[in-house]
Amino acid sequence: MLKLYYGLPDPAAGEAGRAADAGGPTDINGPRFDPEAFLTKLQKECPLAQLMDCETDMVKQIRALDSDMQTLVYENYNKFISATDTIRTMKNDFKRMEDEMDGLAANMAAITESSARVSSTLRDRHEQIAKLSGVHTLLRKLQFLLELPARLTRCVELEAYGTAVRYHGRARAVLHHYRHLPSFHGIQADCQVIMAGLAQRLRQRFRDGGSGAKDLAECVELLLELEEPAEELCDEFLAHAGARLAAELDTLEAELGPPGGAPTCDILEFTDRGCNSFVGNLCLVIASYQELFVSRAGAAPIAPMARAKLATFVEGLLGRYFGLVERRVQLEKGVGDSSLLVRALDRFHRRLQALEQLLPGAGSASEGTAIVERAARARVAQYLQALRGFYQDCLTDVRQALAAPRLAGKEGPGLAELLATVSASLLGQVKAVLGYVHLFTARDVAFSNKPYFKGEFCSQAVREGLVVGFIRAVCGTAQQFCEAPGDRGGTAPPALLLLLSRLCLDYETSTISYILTLADEQFLVQAEVAGTLGSVLCAEARAAAQRLLTHYVRVQGLAVSQMLRKSVETRDWVGTIEPRTVRAVMKRVVEDTTAIDVQVGLLYEEGVRKAQSSDSSKRTFSVYSSSRQQGRYAPSYTPSAPMDTNLLSNIQKLFSERIDIFSPVEFNKVSVLTGIVKISLKSFLECVRLRTFGRFGLQQVQVDCHYLQLYLWRFVGDEGLVHGLLDEIVASAAHRCLDPVPMEPSVVEVICERG
Repeated sequence: MLKLYYGLPDPAAGEAGRAADAGGPTDINGPRFDPEAFLTKLQKECPLAQLMDCETDMVKQIRALDSDMQTLVYENYNKFISATDTIRTMKNDFKRMEDEMDGLAANMAAITESSARVSSTLRDRHEQIAKLSGVHTLLRKLQFLLELPARLTRCVELEAYGTAVRYHGRARAVLHHYRHLPSFHGIQADCQVIMAGLAQRLRQRFRDGGSGAKDLAECVELLLELEEPAEELCDEFLAHAGARLAAELDTLEAELGPPGGAPTCDILEFTDRGCNSFVGNLCLVIASYQELFVSRAGAAPIAPMARAKLATFVEGLLGRYFGLVERRVQLEKGVGDSSLLVRALDRFHRRLQALEQLLPGAGSASEGTAIVERAARARVAQYLQALRGFYQDCLTDVRQALAAPRLAGKEGPGLAELLATVSASLLGQVKAVLGYVHLFTARDVAFSNKPYFKGEFCSQAVREGLVVGFIRAVCGTAQQFCEAPGDRGGTAPPALLLLLSRLCLDYETSTISYILTLADEQFLVQAEVAGTLGSVLCAEARAAAQRLLTHYVRVQGLAVSQMLRKSVETRDWVGTIEPRTVRAVMKRVVEDTTAIDVQVGLLYEEGVRKAQSSDSSKRTFSVYSSSRQQGRYAPSYTPSAPMDTNLLSNIQKLFSERIDIFSPVEFNKVSVLTGIVKISLKSFLECVRLRTFGRFGLQQVQVDCHYLQLYLWRFVGDEGLVHGLLDEIVASAAHRCLDPVPMEPSVVEVICERG
């Protein structure tokens, strides 16, 4: 508003001005505003009421603008008054300051004139004082030279060897320059004798080892100032320092304990002692050596040789120290929390980084990093072994839990509970181990930023070596139970086979993907560097589950078959009496099959049964329809109409589906029980084919088969399998019967109901 009042251009209003220019003479805010044109336009375009409103609004704006302008004028007037007062005050102040400056200049001129007069008056005396000062300084130097032998003797007696060497160094050049004068020659001879004795004392102290690396460095420095041979001192320095450091390594080695025994301290304490004593003193030795023989003024001729000797010296000591550290790391056999080991390795690695900065090219940092990497790999291998051992312990606990109730005659824990316990225990142990291993890649650990721990350790050692290795160990160990009994020293319980098959199947469906995802997220494993795919592990787990379940079916089928085989082989089928009841072994077969059905149902779903037609549902000797029984068996086994049973059996096989005894087992209860029943009945059939039967023997087989028919069809997916195998067993017995007269179906039904 102030700029507008004074007519000054406003940069901020540039755009508005340019926009207003486009308004022409009728734009009241434009620079080309024409009042006559504006009024003419309003009179033409606006009615009377709008003209009056426009007038009222313009009057208000004029009054407001006038008020604002007056306010600005008043405010600026006050500011102008204040500025005028300020200028008047400054003018008075500057006038006073000019007067003071004129007085100061006059005073300085007077002082300068007085100083010039004093200097001219005292010029002669200054020259005399300078000469006297020079004579005084010379006399003091001569007095120092005359008193030098006594001073040196006193310093040697007080063991102030550094002071004696400093005094001799100050006078040595002067004595050497004026050695042709008799007095100076005598002083020089006395000083040389004294300094020779001092050199002997320093050498003796140096050979004794002093009180530490700092004391050794001080002795060597004094001997070098006495112009002793540098190469000889270099060798002696390294020899004495090496003896001290070797003694410290001997102490560390003693803390490892006897071979095969436990160490005397934990690994963190061992590392601290090694870093603080050995590595710390080694750093002092290196720094002192470099200062004395490499970087010291005048050491250029022997510097390359000194560097080579130092490198050899450090390499030998570090080689032994690294060997001790690796031995101590190998003694860490625990599989619990690895925080103590990680902290020890972190301190070890940090201290070697400092040593590498002190002596570049020694290779201490790279070798230390290699030791840390080997320790991490060994730790991961120990964790994998521990997981395998834990898995074996879980299997042992499961076997004991399965065997204990059977021995005590009590009800034990169910298979579902055991499976849940094993799965939860294994998963919890894997999570704990991954947490322990993750400490090696923590951000506060110095070596975690190395390329190995960012890439290969996470992808190969942890994911492939630990996680994938454990998953394959789970599947591989489980499959070992499918091997011959002699390979494992015993036979695995069938329930254990069933449990392991379900465990591997659960791993295939969910656990493997969960563990791999957990490891990839925790260790930031990239998808492009991941090794074994989850689908490959899932396929291996499913194959293991399939093999275990198939082996379970064969083991259970073999157990039932053994009962049937012994019952057939130990009986006299020719001279047996007329059957009055079902044999006990058949009841046992049904009971065992029922127990297996319950056992499998605890871990696997029911499965799908094959739909049967109305004709196929007609079971042999059904308790519900005796007419169906007669219609099914009368043509084959009625005494009045005998026929060739072998021919009848072959005709029936032509119109029936082939039964595959060892067909693949699916992951459901119906498929498992079907496989067991097929193996059992096939074994029963083969045993019957090897025997000869009398009339009552055939009738006993007929009764037994009818009893099995009443119950076994409930367990299989296709009851036609049971029908066909039992029919074939009866037909085979009739074919090998000396007097093939079957029993009446109604009598068979009564015997089975009574049984």
